[in-house]
Amino acid sequence: MIERKDELNEKLLELCDEYRSHNGFNSEDFLTYGVKRGLRNPDGTGVMAGLTNICNVHGFVMADGERVPDEGKLTYRGIDVNDIVNACVEEDRFGFEETAWLLLFGSLPTKKMLDGFKMTLGSCRELPDNFTEDMILKNPSRDIMNKLSRSVLSLYSYDDNPDDTSLPNIMKQSIKLIACLPTIMTYAYQVKRRAFDRESMFFHPVDNSLSTGESILRALRPDTKFTDSEAKLLDLCMILHAEHGGGNNSTFTARVLSSSGTDTYSAISAAIGALKGPRHGGANLRVRKMMTELKESVKDWKDEEEVYNYLAGIIRKEKGDGTGLIYGFGHAIYTLSDPRAVILKATAEKLAGEKQMLEEFDLYRTIEKLTPRVMSEVKGSSKVICANVDFYSGFVYDMLGIPSELFTPLFAVSRIAGWCAHRIEEVTYGGRIIRPAYRSMVHNKKYTPISQRGGSAVSGQ
Repeated sequence: MIERKDELNEKLLELCDEYRSHNGFNSEDFLTYGVKRGLRNPDGTGVMAGLTNICNVHGFVMADGERVPDEGKLTYRGIDVNDIVNACVEEDRFGFEETAWLLLFGSLPTKKMLDGFKMTLGSCRELPDNFTEDMILKNPSRDIMNKLSRSVLSLYSYDDNPDDTSLPNIMKQSIKLIACLPTIMTYAYQVKRRAFDRESMFFHPVDNSLSTGESILRALRPDTKFTDSEAKLLDLCMILHAEHGGGNNSTFTARVLSSSGTDTYSAISAAIGALKGPRHGGANLRVRKMMTELKESVKDWKDEEEVYNYLAGIIRKEKGDGTGLIYGFGHAIYTLSDPRAVILKATAEKLAGEKQMLEEFDLYRTIEKLTPRVMSEVKGSSKVICANVDFYSGFVYDMLGIPSELFTPLFAVSRIAGWCAHRIEEVTYGGRIIRPAYRSMVHNKKYTPISQRGGSAVSGQ
């Protein structure tokens, strides 16, 4: 059996060599033909692919054709996310549900509207009959994001009218998905614990009266206990992760699929798959791994020189995962600051004091201070960078006792509000299937009869 596996691996290497010998591009070709890699313009701005009323992400201004760094600003339907967060803090209430309403419908709800929306979400948290047993218990997954994607796609089979793309039907599907995705996440995590970690799993009855943040913490705690401040902190994180414009990878994925006329479940499942990537939502896990290694390697967290040297080692690919990346820094749009990171940092400092974790928080703050200098002095980069939302979100989740396997899934159960809003907008007002162009670099060839072909890696001749 081992010999057969080795033989297969050897053959796969040969096949890869065969692929490389017939494929590839000259990097200069991208410039020659004006290819905007990553759908980005030469100045770093995104290619204009559509219009949206949902969100605006601001991080720089253009002056004389050049990007000038500016403080970051994030607005939902024209409202500064700071104002949403501050209102919820001042009024001591949860805000994710209000944010979801704002994103979906375009205006702030009245108290009566919001109360009704909360009741609707609560009534939709439970999964369809037999869904938990058939789709989650019988098919455990090591990766919760994969389980979320597969489960959302499977909900198609439990919908009596899944392919109807009318506004009322998509709205109904969206509300149900926003409500039940947290349930799928917590159930999938419990099954993963039992199947792969050999730990006990527990399923608490769904309490329809709770907010989304409260429901998640209740489902994750063995005794269902959590504090009000913990739930409101998780709620804040969900507000900040709920939306980030139409150009981010997962939202654009949802819009591309929606433009084809496909069903809601296919579009949202694909968006989850996009968010999983380490260059997108999966970056928060990379931050945590990096920080774990750094904390183990740096003896004196207060010694800025020692911390600087470790960060320099990451840049030189001597430390970390060998990519040369300091995770949690830099963004396609934000330059001087990421407003989400600013809010999380302030909140994290307060909670760190309550949890006796100020020493660790100070380490994060030191890294945030030193990283731009390391990037400039060691890498020679002149790019203005800041800590992004991924840098502090994992630290906050750690303080809440949330397992690392759920860092990116929590991103998904928050961002689904934005995905659904963009799907509705694309289906209602987009009007055309999204289809960018790719320049073919293939040269015409004549077909060669198989008897006249030479040896290849595939044949082994």
